[in-house]
Amino acid sequence: MTWPEAVRELVDLRAFGKCEYCLLDQADAGFPHQIDHVISRKHGGTSHPDNLALACYLCNRYKGSDIASIHPGSSELVRLFHPRQDRWAEHFRIVGPVIEPLTDIGAATARVLRLNLPARVIERKLLQTLDRYAKA
Repeated sequence: MTWPEAVRELVDLRAFGKCEYCLLDQADAGFPHQIDHVISRKHGGTSHPDNLALACYLCNRYKGSDIASIHPGSSELVRLFHPRQDRWAEHFRIVGPVIEPLTDIGAATARVLRLNLPARVIERKLLQTLDRYAKA
């Protein structure tokens, strides 16, 4: 989808140029960050800025149109992290180069978005050595 420049700028500025799921800075990404419909249009989400988030290519690709996941321990449906409604630090923390979930929402999101795949952890570790990614 092609976004009007004003929408793209709003989403980018609001996120300080970082993926709102994994915190990767757009300057450090191999591909430009994308605008994500937090609640996908197929689930009734709109293109209003309150439903848009800045997402790196991988987070956006893995999230797709998902809005929830099944909790592996309880088989309950757990919604995914919503950058417009949730605070990142309440659901995740950075431990070394790993994004550690703190809640069921964080765990579901980390699993669906594959936040801690080995290659992603290695990338964050390298960026941390360059002072380009947050440290614990």
